Amino acid sequence: MAHEYDLVILGGGTGGYVAAIRASQLGLKTAIVERELLGGTCLHKGCIPSKALLRSAEVYRQSLNAIDFGVEALDVKLNFEAVQKRKSDIIESLHNGVKALIKKGKIDVYYGLGRILGPSIFSPMPGTISVEIPGQENEMLLPKNVIIATGSKPRSLNGINVDGQRILSSDHALELEALPTSMIIVGGGVIGIEWASMLADFGVKITVIEYGSRILPSEDTEIANEMEKHLLKRGVEIVKNAELLSDSIELQDEVKVAASITGELQTFKAEKLLLAVGRTGNVEGIGLENTEIEYDAHFIKVNEVYQTKEKHIYAIGDVIGGMQLAHIASHEGLVAVEHIANGTKKMIDYPNIARCVYSYPEAASIGLTEEQAIDKGLNIKVGKFPFKGIGKALVYGETEGFVKIISDEKTNDLLGVHMIGPHVTDLISEAALGVLLDATPWEIGQTIHPHPSLSEIIGEAALAVYGKAIHY
Repeated sequence: MAHEYDLVILGGGTGGYVAAIRASQLGLKTAIVERELLGGTCLHKGCIPSKALLRSAEVYRQSLNAIDFGVEALDVKLNFEAVQKRKSDIIESLHNGVKALIKKGKIDVYYGLGRILGPSIFSPMPGTISVEIPGQENEMLLPKNVIIATGSKPRSLNGINVDGQRILSSDHALELEALPTSMIIVGGGVIGIEWASMLADFGVKITVIEYGSRILPSEDTEIANEMEKHLLKRGVEIVKNAELLSDSIELQDEVKVAASITGELQTFKAEKLLLAVGRTGNVEGIGLENTEIEYDAHFIKVNEVYQTKEKHIYAIGDVIGGMQLAHIASHEGLVAVEHIANGTKKMIDYPNIARCVYSYPEAASIGLTEEQAIDKGLNIKVGKFPFKGIGKALVYGETEGFVKIISDEKTNDLLGVHMIGPHVTDLISEAALGVLLDATPWEIGQTIHPHPSLSEIIGEAALAVYGKAIHY
């Protein structure tokens, strides 16, 4: 039996279900095809579970150091089984919430593998969706428009067999039943650094092997250097400029791997190895070959409103590459749906989207790094302010780190804001609003921030752009 819809969305992850809700709000008859669980990678295998584990790691670290606050916490122990249960309970609660939202929006959900068909008896254009549902005949969906929101999966490296036992992806790591004594993490990007920080707090001996010249390559150099300093202080070994020799991996009592570091061969051993070298779009097995859609082995090509070469078929989120962040996928979905429903063309300003690293310490940023601004030929002014000059940071017990604000010397435009320290993944939203409203650092500095609060550091850093900071 065939079912007609205004819009069918392949994938019920963050981008897909948000797009479906907005489509329903705009009066479009909408369906989602999801092969696993609503909420997708972010809810079940990414953002939420990893941050739940990071929070447990934070509480454990703080408990071990409770004496610093005059609290004697004796015989502190880690119950990793309980840690995992808490993570699962959070996921279940949020999953139920997403299902309730979909039901409220009267959005149909088909649980199965959806494939795009080419021209057929159902439609002269590509876009009919065949849904393979286990134990049932295929359902045929006839949409006027399609949004592909199939997300991504962990990227592998040639020659490395990710077996889920000794060599892990981030998906496997989230399901660990017990903590290893040691782990090699291949990749010093956001995923690798978050895992390094979390596992170090849990007492695991960590070695990070990074191909590039520094960790967190997408962040400002000063932020990356500060993060490295903190990780080293906590016992994390960081090896840079290292090319992993994938054919050197040996699985015996430990995982043994060799890497070439600026031409010198070194060997590393650990109980397990985590591969954290990015993610690649889920482009296989969804019928793209039946269309004129342009894509490669990793991602789908789209225009500024997320249309593919088949103008009635859109694609959003991780499957199109880019920054691969959940909040970006959601907004790409909103843009696509608004274009479908109203022809509205609302462009996303990607450089001015906040990005976060949920390690200890946290890092967050928006806009240009200092290096990027200089490379663009801009004359800049930079203001920095340390957390040790903020009273609430001393009260909180975390005084290391800083906020850095970059502005255009000629126009006074706010070019970038970069933070590392306590709760900066929350503080960055003020900077994001400043960018959206085209505020100058001086205007941010004139904003009266409550005292004592961590947010005072933003006002101080903004005034520091002009050499007018008060408390440092």
